[in-house]
Formats: sequence, structure tokens, C-alpha cells
Amino acid sequence: MTPDTIRTDIIGTPAEDRGPTALRIMVGTQLRKLREARKISPQQAGERIRGSHAKISRLELGRTGYKERDIVDLLDLYGVDDPLQRDAFLKLVRKANEQGWWHGYSDLLPAWFENYLGLEGAAKSIRTFEAQLVPGLLQTEDYARAVVSLAHNGLETARRVELRRERQKILEQQTGPTLWAILDESVLRRTVGGNEVMRAQIQHLIRMAEHPSVSIQVLPYTAGGHTAVGCSFTILRFAEPELPDIVYIEQLQSAQYLDRPTDLDLYRQVMDQLSLQADSPTKTLERLRAAEAELAAAATESV
Repeated sequence: MTPDTIRTDIIGTPAEDRGPTALRIMVGTQLRKLREARKISPQQAGERIRGSHAKISRLELGRTGYKERDIVDLLDLYGVDDPLQRDAFLKLVRKANEQGWWHGYSDLLPAWFENYLGLEGAAKSIRTFEAQLVPGLLQTEDYARAVVSLAHNGLETARRVELRRERQKILEQQTGPTLWAILDESVLRRTVGGNEVMRAQIQHLIRMAEHPSVSIQVLPYTAGGHTAVGCSFTILRFAEPELPDIVYIEQLQSAQYLDRPTDLDLYRQVMDQLSLQADSPTKTLERLRAAEAELAAAATESV
């Protein structure tokens, strides 16, 4: 890439509305390409903005906000002289610095999860395997409350449930992602919140399985062993070439974001294998209806 061909064609397109997290990555990717096109080292670029090569790395990875003064200095250094190109790029930088919708919940969220919310909302497709619980995007309010209340209570629980509801709105957006969820059968057997809560949750899964943007499969016990035993993970894919696929693995106090080609290949293969071992979407609907009927029968017997 030369300074004359700096990518500003996402200005005014749907990509511009992907949210600040995705836009920061796009901006960072373009900055790296511009620097490399000029054969300028990270150290030299860092000196130009009164920083270090580590600061340039953070900027190019989209892991920090941008100071407009730094971007102006870098565009000067990289030979981007065209006023229209510079203005368009700076407009993108300003949008990348905007706060996401989740900022109102920032007191509840660790930084590593704020980053995920931004990427989730920007994704073109979400593929997830869940070994323990219904994925957050598919949880009912009561099920989410039962899960959240295991570690939190009071007003904090209510706000965390509200946050989960806000996340789910991406499935109703015209430009929102598709969701392909594979659930281990244990997710259906683990009665979270009691029989009535679980029954309503399974009824919701049945409705969501018929949603045009959602595919659900259940991996039955009879499928035997598989390569993701005990491991839940999500693969995010984006429409923009500047954004690589990302594998997200959440832990109790942190998360991993994997984007190396070898890691991506491994998790794609695992997900593909899981989808082959799991029930088809049609058979999954039958299994969900059977699980719901079992809970209904159990409720009747307990009366």
C-alpha cells in the first residue's frame, strides 16, 4: 500500500457503523500498512509521536484509543498529503474513539470483556460451542438472572441481566451477525434456575432455532468423545478484510483472543467436526421439544 492508496472507502458504508472496537482495529491495520509501505520501523514511528515502539504496536493492533495529534504526525511521516484522504482518515479515527453502547455498564465489565462486546457487535458471523450453559445471546431473562446470581446479587444482578438483553439486540438488526450455536447435551440437562425457568429457556431455544439468522445444534451424549471436551469457545468472522477471524475463549478472570493462522485453523477444524457429530438442526428441534416435554411432565408430577 502506498500513501496514495490509503483505504478510506469504508467511510459512509455499513462498515463505518461496526462500532469503535472494530474501527480501531481497521485504523490500526491501515497505519501499519502505511508504515510498512514507507519502510519505517516501529521505533522511528514511535519517536515521531513522542512514544515508543510499544505504543505503535498498541495503536496498530487497535488496543488503545487514538490522539488526533499522533495520527496527524504519523500521516505526515507516512507521506499522506492529500487533504481529502487525511480528512477521511481522521473522521474514521474520531468514530473509532467514540464510546460503545456498553460504556454505561463499564463499572461492571472488565476491559477484556468490553473488547469482546465490541467485536461481537461488529461480527458478520458468530460460531460458538458451549459445553456448560446456554450462550448469552440465547438466554432468557430468567435464565440469565439465575446464572448471574450465582456470583452477584441485588442491583448488580439486574444491570448484568439488562446488559445481556442489550447484547441480544444484534440478532434483530438488519446488518447483524448470523449465529451458529452448538450446545453440548449437558446444557439441556443442567437445570438452571429450576424446572420452570429451564422449560421457558428451552422453549426460547425452539423459537430461536427457527430464526432466519440463527442455527442451533445439540451435541448428544451418544456422539461420544470429541476434541472440545470441557472447552467452550467462539469464532468471530468479519466482513471487512482488515479484520481477521478471532477465536474467543473466556475464563473466570480473563479471556484469550486468538488470531494466529495456526490457531484459527485448529479451532475451525474442531468446530467443523463438532457440527458433523452434532444433531442436524431439524433433529435438534426434535430433541429440544422432547426435553421441554420432559420438564413439563416433571412439573405435572410434582403438583
